[in-house]
Amino acid sequence: MNQIQSIFKNTSWLSISQIITSICAFLWTIIIARYLGVSEYGIVSFAISFTALMGIVMDIGISTYITREIAKHKDLVKKYVNNIFLFKLILAIILFILSVLILYLLDYSFLTILITLIFTIELIFMSMVGFLNGVFQAFEKVKYQAIGSILNSSLLLIGILITLGLDLGIISIALSYTISYCIFFSYMFLEYINNFNLPKFELDLTFIKEVVIGSIPFGLTNFFYTIYFSIDIVMLSFLTGNYATGLYKSAYNIINVFTTFFVVYQAVLFPVMSKFFKESQDLIRVSYELSIKYLLLIIIPLSVGVFFYARPIVDFIYSNQYSLASTPIQILIWTVPFLFINGAASILLNAIDKEKTVTKIYIMAAIFNVCLNLILIPLYSYDGAAIATVLSEILITFLTLYHISKTNYEPDLRLFESVLKLIICGIILAIALNYLNLSIWLTIPIGLMIYLISLFLTKSIDETDKYIIKELLRK
Repeated sequence: MNQIQSIFKNTSWLSISQIITSICAFLWTIIIARYLGVSEYGIVSFAISFTALMGIVMDIGISTYITREIAKHKDLVKKYVNNIFLFKLILAIILFILSVLILYLLDYSFLTILITLIFTIELIFMSMVGFLNGVFQAFEKVKYQAIGSILNSSLLLIGILITLGLDLGIISIALSYTISYCIFFSYMFLEYINNFNLPKFELDLTFIKEVVIGSIPFGLTNFFYTIYFSIDIVMLSFLTGNYATGLYKSAYNIINVFTTFFVVYQAVLFPVMSKFFKESQDLIRVSYELSIKYLLLIIIPLSVGVFFYARPIVDFIYSNQYSLASTPIQILIWTVPFLFINGAASILLNAIDKEKTVTKIYIMAAIFNVCLNLILIPLYSYDGAAIATVLSEILITFLTLYHISKTNYEPDLRLFESVLKLIICGIILAIALNYLNLSIWLTIPIGLMIYLISLFLTKSIDETDKYIIKELLRK
């Protein structure tokens, strides 16, 4: 199996997993939002965002670091797992104690504290799963991650349906998240034992210190990345209350569905690029350029469609009590194309040992985002938070492209031509949708046909794309 076929196989596994997960998430999002109502949904939204911020304490970038290092040096996998597994258990205890102290000092209600601590336990299992996922990604064996993700999503949906049927309330919703991730972790741990034997816990402090130092740039990047993707919800909760938080989170959930493709890309391509940096550096640029092209090819028509049909999408998913969420959706959807460009650039920089550069970029973006939120949230509430997120992504785009231009992996002009063609295709689609004014169900097939025709007219599919298709079709 050549590298293209291996990438396609792993991408297929994760794509199937993400599709099933997205369907389940779509269902439980509707159920939770309608069952809890805007205010209690705001509590859950705060808990998820708070634990996402606190999760940096649990990981500090270790999962990303070991994925890159094991991809380069596979013979060290047991040494990494034996030491880091025990170290992360220690971090989990610190995380829980720290969460209790912060929530108590912030003087939140007992219910909010309880729900947040339940989600903190879920985060601990989530972090351990992420660690094991990183090991399997380094070996380009993502099917276990895919199967585990399907298992987790299915169990969570079942738990939420039971909560709804028995009317068990918001605490049961939180417990459903935690229990399903506990089972996900158990599955991944058993698969690790089957593939690599039972870990023999070690505490080599010198080795752990080396790993932590190497991981810190990734951890800082994740921290500041999380800040401008989660701090807006925390700030909304603090500045405007649970109602605005619930509306914004409902919009955010819809946008998260469209980041599925990037999650797949990141899991598959990061270890491959890391391996290329050691074995074949010329292929790194090719992987980077094609990644941007294919990611934008997929997301541009989706972004255009969501922009035009935000209101019916919200009404269909949440009912008209969440109708005000349509405006932040129309704003937030434009973060996704920039997110894909920035994500591909960050993976490239991380793979070529420029993780400190990525850290600096996200520190600047996070500070920029917090400052914008402090200004825009009091003025425009959830719409202001959405605007701050888009502007932060645009800043990251300029910064990452600038730093890549200073390396040996500066994109060829053909990439910019390809991106321009895809933007033209998106504009053609937008003009057509605005002129036709069709129902959302008619728009899907007709819009797809218009987009495919525009790809053909602009010659967006070139000889390289045709070669890749031929490689995928080989036995």
